[in-house]
Amino acid sequence: MVTVKAGSHVYQLLQLLAIAGEFPASSLHLLGNERVIKALVHRLETTQVIGFTREDAYRTKVFQVKGYRDMRTVKLYSGALLMLRKLHPEAYTYYMDSFQQHRFSGSVHHIGRNHRVGEAVALVMMAGLEFRPYVLPTLFGSAIITKEFPKPSFYIARNIKGSEFDDMDKTMFTRIVGALFYPGGCYAVYNTRNAVMKWSGVGEIRAKLYLSGIKPYNAGSHGVESALLLGNDPGVALQTVLESDKTKNPRKTMRFDKIYRSVHFVPLNSDGIQLLRVLTLPGWNEKILDALFEPEQRPKGYGFMEYDARIDGVYVFSHLDSDLARLIRFREGLCLETETENQFEVLGYPWQAEFLKAYLGGIPRLRIKIIKMEAILGYILEE
Repeated sequence: MVTVKAGSHVYQLLQLLAIAGEFPASSLHLLGNERVIKALVHRLETTQVIGFTREDAYRTKVFQVKGYRDMRTVKLYSGALLMLRKLHPEAYTYYMDSFQQHRFSGSVHHIGRNHRVGEAVALVMMAGLEFRPYVLPTLFGSAIITKEFPKPSFYIARNIKGSEFDDMDKTMFTRIVGALFYPGGCYAVYNTRNAVMKWSGVGEIRAKLYLSGIKPYNAGSHGVESALLLGNDPGVALQTVLESDKTKNPRKTMRFDKIYRSVHFVPLNSDGIQLLRVLTLPGWNEKILDALFEPEQRPKGYGFMEYDARIDGVYVFSHLDSDLARLIRFREGLCLETETENQFEVLGYPWQAEFLKAYLGGIPRLRIKIIKMEAILGYILEE
């Protein structure tokens, strides 16, 4: 008999599929050891005796895996659906209502959309944040009093649309996969996966304005200025941000980093899970900078360009927030500094090293310094 225990791989997969419906087989590494998870899924594709207790067990398959290559997808087997009621009294009802009574479209568009949402849910789940729609606070509109979240909470786009605005234009949510509320802030969440994603500037502006409208009543402050961009490769994510450079609009007002002041790239791996934990802490940015620099090294007021510290005459810029929009502004500022002898240093994690070298490597008087992620994040998370 396979016993389902809270926190086990089977339990996590049930939780994930109850919300996302299906999940890409190529992303099972997000849940832990990829070899172990794949072996578990394969085992549970055959009939097993499985249950939360010996007295309440089922003889059934649990998972089914279908499709090829990028479209290979993991779903729940129909005989295992009743197990969802053991996760939460409302989990089964939510699943059946959300996925047309366990019927899924086979179109590439729908599978890809579900996979993007599923990866976001997996990342949030493994970071220890709340993601279950049936336990999340209800999103309130402008007529309702302010509601603070007890912990960082992720709402998938489907649940944002369904809060009070069922009549909203669906084009607002064709690319956004959800919104992540945390104490004092909110991120619009996107997932580019492993390909450059083309944006609809008007659609992203409308999504941002919509989230800005509900945020004051759900996160205690005004405006949504930040986005999380999930993906497999920071280089592809950067191309996604700059995609609308091809537009004929000379002011580039539809470019993604013009819509959101900050666009934090979060890799779809264990590094991204760690980073997500930090980006949802209250005052996380100041905590990073406090861990890196002494107060007297920090700039006072606005400088000639974006930087985080000046140490022995060297201007230091931290990319430990993984903010692509800010990195773009930093590079643009460097390009204007051709007639000075100023020295610059950029701080990054090991997984950012190749990307930073490719993006900044040709700029003179600049060096890249790599800092172990565990050293910084361990200090912040233990505070």
